[in-house]
Amino acid sequence: MAGRRLDAEERALWRKVTATVRPLHPERPAPAEPAAGSPPPAPPPKPLPKSRQGRVPPPPPPSPRASAAAEPADTLDGGWDRRLRRGIVAPDRTIDLHGHTLAGAHAALEAALASAIAADARVLLVVTGRAPRPGAPGRGLIRAAIDDWLGASGWSSRIAAVRAAHPRHGGAGALYVVLRRRR
Repeated sequence: MAGRRLDAEERALWRKVTATVRPLHPERPAPAEPAAGSPPPAPPPKPLPKSRQGRVPPPPPPSPRASAAAEPADTLDGGWDRRLRRGIVAPDRTIDLHGHTLAGAHAALEAALASAIAADARVLLVVTGRAPRPGAPGRGLIRAAIDDWLGASGWSSRIAAVRAAHPRHGGAGALYVVLRRRR
């Protein structure tokens, strides 16, 4: 639609719209002439290139605590990762968060972590559900929040790694939370 000309009826309608709109940034008055002998005013900032105008700035980087559980770190040896990828590791505990609200899922996850750590479990399988399909609003909220919850948890120091589950344990809809042993 860029470059399309408005016909007379559309122009009249557009004039009505613009007459009723209050600008976000009202026109600023022209700056006064500088006094003799004073330094010239700073030039106005350059406008952004067309490709950058109207974009939302990127979100701030995640906190270091939250990113610890979110990104696969090299905290497991190759044998562990290989066994997890092949689905050989049997989870010691499992929690299914389907059907929970966000608050309920968060509370259930905290309780499951506390229980697994108290029982000295090594692998907790967290079933969250698959990531959302394009155009399906409201799905995948628990999956999107789980990394932040694990990173901000009081048990985050006991989490060695978070890995995607093998298809036999839920695949894209589940995660392995590998816990550290007590020392």
